[in-house]
Amino acid sequence: MAARASRPQRDCQKSTPGVSTARRGAVERVGALPAPPARGATLQAARAVPADRGRCQDGRTGRPSMRIAIAGFQHETNTFAPVEADYEAFRLAKAFPPLVRGEQMLAALRGKKLPCAGAIDVLEAAGAELVPILWCFATPSAHVTEDAYERIAGEIVGGIAAAGALDGVLLELHGAMVARHVDDGEGELLARVRRVVGPAVPVSVPLDLHANLTPEMVDKADYVDLYRYYPHVDMAETGARAARMLVEMIRTRRRPAKAFRQIDFLIPVNAGCTDFGPAREIYREIMPAIERERGLRGLSFAVGFPQADFRDAGPGVVAYADTQAGADAAADRLAAEVAGREARFLPEFHPAAEAVERALAIAATASKPVVIADTQDNPGGGGPGDTTGLLRALLAAKARGAVIGALIDPAAVDAAHAAGEGALAPIAIGGKRLPGDRPVEARCRVLRTRSDGWTAVGPMHGGLPVDLGRTALIETEEGVLVALASRPAQTLDRGIFRHLGLVPERLPIIAVKSSVHFRADFAPMAAAIIVAKAPGPVAIDHRELPYRKLRAGVRLMPRGFGETQAGDHSPGGWRSTQPVARS
Repeated sequence: MAARASRPQRDCQKSTPGVSTARRGAVERVGALPAPPARGATLQAARAVPADRGRCQDGRTGRPSMRIAIAGFQHETNTFAPVEADYEAFRLAKAFPPLVRGEQMLAALRGKKLPCAGAIDVLEAAGAELVPILWCFATPSAHVTEDAYERIAGEIVGGIAAAGALDGVLLELHGAMVARHVDDGEGELLARVRRVVGPAVPVSVPLDLHANLTPEMVDKADYVDLYRYYPHVDMAETGARAARMLVEMIRTRRRPAKAFRQIDFLIPVNAGCTDFGPAREIYREIMPAIERERGLRGLSFAVGFPQADFRDAGPGVVAYADTQAGADAAADRLAAEVAGREARFLPEFHPAAEAVERALAIAATASKPVVIADTQDNPGGGGPGDTTGLLRALLAAKARGAVIGALIDPAAVDAAHAAGEGALAPIAIGGKRLPGDRPVEARCRVLRTRSDGWTAVGPMHGGLPVDLGRTALIETEEGVLVALASRPAQTLDRGIFRHLGLVPERLPIIAVKSSVHFRADFAPMAAAIIVAKAPGPVAIDHRELPYRKLRAGVRLMPRGFGETQAGDHSPGGWRSTQPVARS
């Protein structure tokens, strides 16, 4: 078992306006667990280690071999959503591999478009011995239950502790997990891992673009790297970057200096799409320009996940460099670039009825489908997937031939299966989970029923198995089609419609339960994309949400749109933060 080491003192500066660091010394050395430093010793000195760690040599390279623990625990938490994530939600997964352990984890993830898959490729190519612990994912929802969090976190930490001597740890996390009893789910997990492996074993973490970076996360991890695309088509690539840095830290016994900044306004989910607008500029132009600076080792911008009500929700920037000055300069520059675009992070959306009216007008002359995003009921953001606002708008407009899906309603699926294909049956559609909503009572023809899953083929999840339980396709008397599923997952792949016998490319209107991810697979075939605002917990206007825990000074919407959380504003739209060392 890895020995525990006393936590060395942090070499920190007091926070000053415009300057914030995870001040761990310009260069940190990695090696065997050091003895506690003498009072006043710098962290850099505390982490200096002998050059020979006693590891056996890799015959191909002559370098010390590496023994690396790898695990994943993914959840994006919408604290305003109606349904929590229990242990079963992680065990089954639905649209991802179920909870897997040990060698089965490696087999399940290899070749998939997931961060751990990219990391596995890099680490195995580097000759590392992998110690797989577990990997799991649950569809975004309300809080992770205390039972689920403690069981999974406990197994990860226990597995790492039982692994024996390790050279490094790779943890795939989301960055926006809130448990019922722990607000900063990832920060708490990283703190527990750090207590087990000690200060000398490097920990590298690939995170989602929607991570709510916290001081604890940045402090306890030696390196974090975030997706750069929304839709997230670069998950495996991000895992590979995090793995390459982990290998470098192990081989060189050096860790980069780091700097972390928080942005003081919430960015609506739709406004973070990297296909256009300010997000595209930041990820495709600004960040590459900053990364050309000599000595910069890593740079990430977290758009944040605004539906998580806790202190550190919102955008953030983290930079890694050979020197603390270099990390500070890069973080300051990127934070300023984000703040300077604040007024442009505004989402475009239309009320549901207006969205349908626009879609019908375009579809009348278009040769391709018009896609409507039911953004506020996105299961990928914690929506239940069964709200009826957009469905009612389609019915009221008699949008014949339009399809909406996947609408998550196991009871409606059961009714369709009981009636059988070809039958006419009364079905209560959706409206069962969100307070204030109600089912659409409709007489429907059952067009197709399925009890099997399928394999995703789109740019995001191509190759991943999808199991949403039993599914069905029904048609209302108005001619509106509804694709029903039993288990929640956002509609980001055309597969659900093909699975039910439809040819998506030939439909006039497709309404999807998604915010942005659908664009990866649907945009290439769409005549137009319209974002609809119908009732749901993934609020596009954050002023409608009852925040209670946000830190002071955070604007609920970008300047020119939203109001301000109580407290003072940071003059430049961002503020420096200093990770706090905790034992």
